[in-house]
Amino acid sequence: MSVSYEMMYILRPDLSEERVEQEIQKYRDFITEYGAEEIEIQNRGKRRLAYPIQKYQNGIYIQMNYNASGKQVAPLEKAMGLSDEVIRYLTMKVKNRPTTPEETSTAEEESQQNPN
Repeated sequence: MSVSYEMMYILRPDLSEERVEQEIQKYRDFITEYGAEEIEIQNRGKRRLAYPIQKYQNGIYIQMNYNASGKQVAPLEKAMGLSDEVIRYLTMKVKNRPTTPEETSTAEEESQQNPN
């Protein structure tokens, strides 16, 4: 059974653009090996952190959405925890993630009608 996940991870702010792209591709390949599908990655860019992490005031935010069985979450988080480039990460299970533009607009309309 495939479940939708959203992962946000923060890379060190001193990485070059080329190195950031290498890190993004490394984690994309990693979850693909574990059977993840419909992978969407968005580079949110460099932003100020809410509080210092490892003496960094800024970080490069990367959002990764994917569908998978769940067996890849622990190995992926372990790999990120061991990486010197990743300063923070969080994986969340997403309920009913819209996959098409039509579903997205329908979900937004329903959330506006039912704010609970």
